Amino acid sequence: MRRLLLCSFLTLFAFPLWCDEGHQHSLTEQEVGAVHFMTSCSSAVRVNFNRAVALLHSFQYEQARAAFTEVSAHDADCAMAHWGVAMSHYHGLWDNGDMAAGREALQRAENIAAANPNTSSREKDYIQALAEIYHEDGKDKTAHGVFFEQKMGALQAAYPDDTEAAIFHALSLAITAPKTDKTFANQKKCGEILQPIFAKQPHHPGVAHYIIHCYDNPVLAEQGLTAARMYTKIAPASAHANHMPSHIFTRVGSWDESIASNTKSAQLAALAEKTSVNGEARDQRLHAFDYLLYADLQSGREKEAKAVLDEVASLPPLTGLTLTGDYSLAAVPARYCLELSKWQEASELKARQDAVPWAQAITWMAVGVGSARSGDLKRAGQAEETLAGLRDATSKLGNTYWANQIEVQRREVAAWITDKSGKVDDAVTAMRSAAEFEESMDKNAVTPGAVTPAREMLAQLLMEEKHPKEALLEYEAVLRIAPKRFNAVYGAAGAAEASGDPIVAGEYFHKLLETAVGDERPELVAARKKLVMTSQK
Repeated sequence: MRRLLLCSFLTLFAFPLWCDEGHQHSLTEQEVGAVHFMTSCSSAVRVNFNRAVALLHSFQYEQARAAFTEVSAHDADCAMAHWGVAMSHYHGLWDNGDMAAGREALQRAENIAAANPNTSSREKDYIQALAEIYHEDGKDKTAHGVFFEQKMGALQAAYPDDTEAAIFHALSLAITAPKTDKTFANQKKCGEILQPIFAKQPHHPGVAHYIIHCYDNPVLAEQGLTAARMYTKIAPASAHANHMPSHIFTRVGSWDESIASNTKSAQLAALAEKTSVNGEARDQRLHAFDYLLYADLQSGREKEAKAVLDEVASLPPLTGLTLTGDYSLAAVPARYCLELSKWQEASELKARQDAVPWAQAITWMAVGVGSARSGDLKRAGQAEETLAGLRDATSKLGNTYWANQIEVQRREVAAWITDKSGKVDDAVTAMRSAAEFEESMDKNAVTPGAVTPAREMLAQLLMEEKHPKEALLEYEAVLRIAPKRFNAVYGAAGAAEASGDPIVAGEYFHKLLETAVGDERPELVAARKKLVMTSQK
């Protein structure tokens, strides 16, 4: 029922613009947030320009692009309108924008700025900073992102009263944060910039949004809860704004909040697909589905998770998907099968050949793990070989991060093959190397987390081989990074019980029942029985 796109539901949240398909009114500050970006453009386009920037801050790229284009149609001398179009093509967190289109828009902005004497030095600095992204100089995208961050930092320093410069600089810090920096230095600096602005501009969509991105890690997540709970209220008409809070909810294990966030986001994205001319709305919808299924599984809602799986499978094919959509299409069935120990189903999954290599790898990892754990070592070996090939192909593309992620997945499959071949010690060593390698990198913003953490697989392996004390330590390590994961909490309870520690086991059974609901998953039924038996002793 929660998946139904009911206009009455949306009206409850003040979305009359979507309910009347024959008319869409201009979005208001109450629907997309309040932004005040000073420009030299005509005063007649000021409201529309601010609305376009608000949409940009919520990564509603397609709508923002249309809004900036409308501004330029009413004021041909507004260089910043084309800057906005170019910004809408820069998807730094996912590396999936249309660089050619962005470069073309940036060139228009530069040309108008040079010809229009009314264009301010500050506006020219914005345009010059963004030019760092679109330079064709042989350097990789990471280097261009760092140059952009440096230029935005200089712009913020040059115009200390321009909070927009500070906000966009904070975003650039999140984009360029190294995935291997476990001190989260960039993210902390980002928060230091944004928190004072948030106190003064609580209705600005970009401030809340970028706080969430910068705090989307195990160290800072708790500090992002206020922004997460505010963002939906700031920009209720944005599919992405409704989804983003779940990045923090996932990090702290607030599953009910994550479910509400992503259900609403998926509904809005589905409505946006009706007028979308590319794959961006579908990307948003699939992204929400991945987080939604993850939260369903962690909270024991197996039937709801199956409904998400079925809905994703029923979607008609669509061209124009990016990594965001590709990743979710692979992750949803993989998560469903592996989280619920459906090994045979996992072994039968089919990788989408038109997807990027690191999305294909998710499916092949699930195939490999499912095959090994269901006894088909030949099929598992094929999956490991395919993963090695995908890793090498990704490395040749210059994408070290995703190549390393695929290598983690290859090691996981190899470890299960080794275990099922009777080489238990070697399997433990192999899986431990996968866990350590995985934990040397933070997750990408496209995912709520690993399909199954490698360290959780290590704990499962140790339990299978009758090493419960060691398994308990590994489960507890998982929970420090991913609090309230269903299988890790239940696994820790079982490991503690098998280790002869009923008190700790009881604590974990209690934790599971505090965050998971119903009796769809047999683990919940077992946990209740264990606690009843304990109380009767």
